[in-house]
Amino acid sequence: MNISLRQLRVFLAAAQERNFSRAGQAVGLTQPAVSRSILELESQLGLKLLDRTTREVVLTEAGQSLAARLPRVLDELDQTLLDVQGLASARRGKVRVASSPTLSANLMPTCIAACAAQEPDIELVLLDRVQQDALDSVRGGEVDFGVVIEPSSCDDLTVETILSEPFVLVVPQNHALARSASVAWSDLQGRALVLLDHSSGSRRLIDQALTDHGVQATVAQQLGHPTTVFRMVEAGIGISVMPMLSVTPGSLGALVALPLLPRVERRVMLVHRRNRAPSPLAQRVWRLIGEVAREAAAAPPETTA
Repeated sequence: MNISLRQLRVFLAAAQERNFSRAGQAVGLTQPAVSRSILELESQLGLKLLDRTTREVVLTEAGQSLAARLPRVLDELDQTLLDVQGLASARRGKVRVASSPTLSANLMPTCIAACAAQEPDIELVLLDRVQQDALDSVRGGEVDFGVVIEPSSCDDLTVETILSEPFVLVVPQNHALARSASVAWSDLQGRALVLLDHSSGSRRLIDQALTDHGVQATVAQQLGHPTTVFRMVEAGIGISVMPMLSVTPGSLGALVALPLLPRVERRVMLVHRRNRAPSPLAQRVWRLIGEVAREAAAAPPETTA
């Protein structure tokens, strides 16, 4: 049945006023418009709701039944709509965000601190997940949105790039390649590499860069966390290609990070399910994370230990 909310409100006014002219005044319609609305409602229901005489409007049995139940239904609908409308101005609540490990360690702490300072009534809950699990959390609705490395497929996602950062070479301070201010990708030919494993969003991009530059190297170890990669490089097991964001003075220890040329970047993105907009609270956190990331991108890089 194609019954409108307007038709129901007009009928209720007519049932209460027992007069089409007064019902029209109550709902802001002319008497003919009220009559037409009632006829359309009766046509949709397939039965008569009102008997009209020259003196009054009389409810049929069906009309009495509908008029008795309709006020409660409309009141509940009005309250539901008011509750939903209130979400737009809500200031307090919880926002769940999934983030891949390098971002959880090196971007999200600043974002969480900024949220606590700027949006103290919003609790930002971080789920630290490997890239694919973070994307699955977004697609499954477990979180409001995700902060990830550019996914290989995002047709079902709405994405916003908030940061682009280069890959760098991480080597011990006494390594032969550390004598140069920058290193060419071709200089990695035949070398042993310690890389993030394929659960990382960066590994696909690193492998592609090596292929694009014709580099054949041995992957000596592939690991899940940047700190473990750095310790392996310190132990002399190999050298590493890492995203700039993972390189901080505290994590490098006795290592140095050098620019790799030509410059190859990874993009950090905010993602949510396509055709399902985040809540107003989540949208505020989304914007805040974007602002923090852009400030991080504008800060001067630290490429040495």
